[in-house]
Amino acid sequence: MLVESPPEAGAETAPAPPGRRTAIRGALLLASVLVLLAVVVASIAVGAKSLTLDQVWHGLFHDTNTYADVVVGERVSRTVLGLLAGLALGLSGAVLQALTRNPLADPGILGINMGASAAVVTAISFFGVTSLSGYVWFAFAGAAIVGVLVYILGGTRNATPVRLALAGTAVAAALSGYLYAVMITDDVALNRMRFWQVGSLASASMHTIQQVWPFIAVGSLLALGLARPLNAMAMGDDTARALGAHLGRTRALGMLSATLLCGAATAACGPIAFVGLMVPHMVRSFTGPDQRWLLPYSAVLSPVLLLGADVIGRIVARPSELQVGIVTAVIGAPVFIVLVRRRRMAQL
Repeated sequence: MLVESPPEAGAETAPAPPGRRTAIRGALLLASVLVLLAVVVASIAVGAKSLTLDQVWHGLFHDTNTYADVVVGERVSRTVLGLLAGLALGLSGAVLQALTRNPLADPGILGINMGASAAVVTAISFFGVTSLSGYVWFAFAGAAIVGVLVYILGGTRNATPVRLALAGTAVAAALSGYLYAVMITDDVALNRMRFWQVGSLASASMHTIQQVWPFIAVGSLLALGLARPLNAMAMGDDTARALGAHLGRTRALGMLSATLLCGAATAACGPIAFVGLMVPHMVRSFTGPDQRWLLPYSAVLSPVLLLGADVIGRIVARPSELQVGIVTAVIGAPVFIVLVRRRRMAQL
């Protein structure tokens, strides 16, 4: 009688075949989409003001302009903006981490958030802008100008991850000094900026959504289209060139994508921390560095985090609410510390 010998001690299990890994990743991505749909439903149904499911249903499909219908309409706008902003922050964070080869990079590392903030305080203090719809264009212009400036200072075609990061840090530091100088000397700017700068979805409206969604759509298409060249760049400039990647074009398009995405999200919601930093890093821990999977996962799971944080902020402080920027910071900081301190950190 033949008896199979047991595997030798310490023998490693063979890795799953590529087809199986692809199927598992696809199934998990589908599950992530289902989780996102559940969070969307919760964002519409749950809020600081308690509504029954019948009132929510009526507000969605039979709007008669009652108080409950108006509340549901506001929640829908808030949810749509949260979806767009979360997607934008997640994709921009993933692209910037790939461009700088730094898994701890986020939209703030290139000064884009600070550019938007400096533009908003300028609009308030020097141009008397008081409405959110007015902030949007100034914030987006500030983010775009800083994005271009950082790319130029980084050396354009000769730009390297280190140069881009250093240029962004220097520009952000200069703009930070300007921002606080204006806020200290202008009480009106200080009072208005402190509400915008904390990051919130509370002022969402369809008008704001109509202003920012084209930029987010273009930026998202650019980011997803850069998956393969970003994969090549992760292996080093020389290897990327050998594989036929155009480094200058990839960096320019990556900067453009991140500027469009981060600029639009920051303009509409204010600077929201940790979403663009934490989600791509977390996703990389189970997808690996392959941008073909990392980017779609980041686009799906970042809105889950943002909308989930917004729902939590509405519940814990009833009948008032906490701004989503505060909640993401409170949730994101300890979670991110755990991720960073793990024995096997996700690598680019």
